[in-house]
Amino acid sequence: MLDFEQYIDIFIDESKEHLQNLNQCLLDYEANTENLETVNEIFRIAHTLKGMSATMGFETIASLTHKMENILDGIRSHKLQTTPEMVDILFEGLDILEEEVKSIETSGKEKEIDIKNIISRLDDIENQRAGSAKAPIKSKADSVDNHELEISEEDRDTIISVAADMAENGFKVFKLWIKLEDGCMLKAARAFLVFKSLESKGEIVYSSPSSDDIEDEKFEDSFTVLYSSKLSSDEVEKIVMEVSEIEKVEISIFDISKATISKSENIESIKSMDDNEAQFEELTKNINVENKSDAKSDSNQDKQSEGDAGAKKSKTGKTVRVDIDRLDNLMNLVSELIIVKTRLEDDEISSNQQNMNDAVEYLERITTSLHDAVTKVRMVPVERVFNRFPRMVRDLSKDLNKEIELFMSGEETEVDRTVIDEIGDPLIHLLRNSIDHGIEIPEVRLEKGKKEKGRVNLNAYPDGNTVVIEVSDDGAGINVDKVKQKAIDKGLITAEQAREMDANKAAELIFAPGFSTADKVSDISGRGVGLDVVLTKIEALGGNVEIETEKDKGSRFIIRLPLTLAIIQALLVIVGEEKYAIPLNNIKEITDINTEEIRLIEQKEVILYRDNPLPLLRLSEVLDCKEQKRAQGEATVVIVKKGDKEIGLIIDSLIGQQEIVIKSLGRYLNFVKQIAGATILGNGGVALIIDTNSLF
Repeated sequence: MLDFEQYIDIFIDESKEHLQNLNQCLLDYEANTENLETVNEIFRIAHTLKGMSATMGFETIASLTHKMENILDGIRSHKLQTTPEMVDILFEGLDILEEEVKSIETSGKEKEIDIKNIISRLDDIENQRAGSAKAPIKSKADSVDNHELEISEEDRDTIISVAADMAENGFKVFKLWIKLEDGCMLKAARAFLVFKSLESKGEIVYSSPSSDDIEDEKFEDSFTVLYSSKLSSDEVEKIVMEVSEIEKVEISIFDISKATISKSENIESIKSMDDNEAQFEELTKNINVENKSDAKSDSNQDKQSEGDAGAKKSKTGKTVRVDIDRLDNLMNLVSELIIVKTRLEDDEISSNQQNMNDAVEYLERITTSLHDAVTKVRMVPVERVFNRFPRMVRDLSKDLNKEIELFMSGEETEVDRTVIDEIGDPLIHLLRNSIDHGIEIPEVRLEKGKKEKGRVNLNAYPDGNTVVIEVSDDGAGINVDKVKQKAIDKGLITAEQAREMDANKAAELIFAPGFSTADKVSDISGRGVGLDVVLTKIEALGGNVEIETEKDKGSRFIIRLPLTLAIIQALLVIVGEEKYAIPLNNIKEITDINTEEIRLIEQKEVILYRDNPLPLLRLSEVLDCKEQKRAQGEATVVIVKKGDKEIGLIIDSLIGQQEIVIKSLGRYLNFVKQIAGATILGNGGVALIIDTNSLF
């Protein structure tokens, strides 16, 4: 049997890409229905998706894309007039396809969605096509027995015997010559689907080439099989032609006298059996395309699906497409590593301290370059996430009766592959809030002297060793007074604190769990969940969120994320008797202070540093370890930042800067908020990594 598990990851990745392109092309076509080039592109993508899904055996996706393909064909052939309702139905179809692909990614199988309604609506549109009926897939004139079947001499008698037995039991033996379309991808997979479809209504007796050769794609674009069934030739033809990318099939009743005898040992044969039932079982095994799942009970199948689901979930969607130049650079660096290894093994070099130092410095340069190269290999453009938002904005603007334009920039900005997986949901929440709460309805915007159409900006750009993603709008801005009053009512702040807060500080209160200023709950927002999820997710990625808002001018959410989550620069410190690592990205500066200048404000330690109050935090107390004794009146402070907030961490001593590899603590220690992970030091010891964001 062909192992389709090896193709599933490729199928999911490519399907996601095709669906995203379909969304974008449909949006472009909706904006300009006169552009038939866009329709042709949509048709091409839909056809490709249909072929891929049919090959993999995902019938719901294949059926729905086939119906959508018919509509698109009607548009491009000027047999159908494009209407807003037609575009809406096509978008609905895309939503179902996305659900199905998501289900395949998580569970390995399609979601049981009733598509009868949308199929019926698509049929209604298709029936509006003027004129001609479809040309038949294959005319009967093509069904000419002009393709010989090669059978090895030693198998001839066996074939005759089996055919005779089948005839006695009311079965027909057909010879099928099957031709694939020119340029067909995954020929072996198409052949497998043909075999699988035929076996659902009968038995495969023989194949030429052999099933092994077919599986290895050792054939051109056609193959021949002997097939036993009680179906008519028309019914057999229909079964074969339902498989996508089959150009034609020629069917005839098998006549052994016309079979060509071949001495080839590669041609597969069957063995004669006394019992007819056992015959069929063995024949199926010999063709080697048996569907193993059919041999298992439903309960076992369910268990297997559940077991596989977890495995699939952990491995699918983790691929990265890499530019060949980056791989070449990586290979060159590995080659240089081998050269350095050879140098270090040289006795002459190892015996000379200067030569050894030079070799170590060279090794350090290579490892740094190697780190940069590997980091670039893991980087993917944020376009992968951004591309899903135009469709979302289009749907929301319709639901809310608002006119909204989405402007995106910096899509080529690259971030770590892991960040890409996690950043999608936070951006969705921010965009939905901007559209629902920020952008006013057209009438209100006109009263304020604004353009009727609202504007939402999504921008990404690199900033040092971080990536910045901004979500902004030209709406009403955040109602700071309302936010403050809500926070006071919830007991988050006091009235005095509210008076001292500026607009941006007050706006940050909306990230509190369960916080909402919405007067009514809708299916879009208002439940108080969303922005707290945004903050939690961003901080879990080692980033932070800032807010800028101005009444009737709009709001801007600024997300800062690290470039990579795998290897970082860190400052190693000692607290008590243990070593800890603090990410260098979060450190503003390091200084020594006089402990006699520390003051207590509301039971918290504060020091006046550069004419500004600096909150202090003793890491020994946070980490519950003994503080080392130091000289009276001295303390080393590492000042860390989170947005525009700062805090001083009192440590025992410094070790220095070091490049570290982040290792997860595992799911059992996720509850330790102050620790972001661990790293293994050069001496084999372990240092925990401080999550500075959790300390604020």
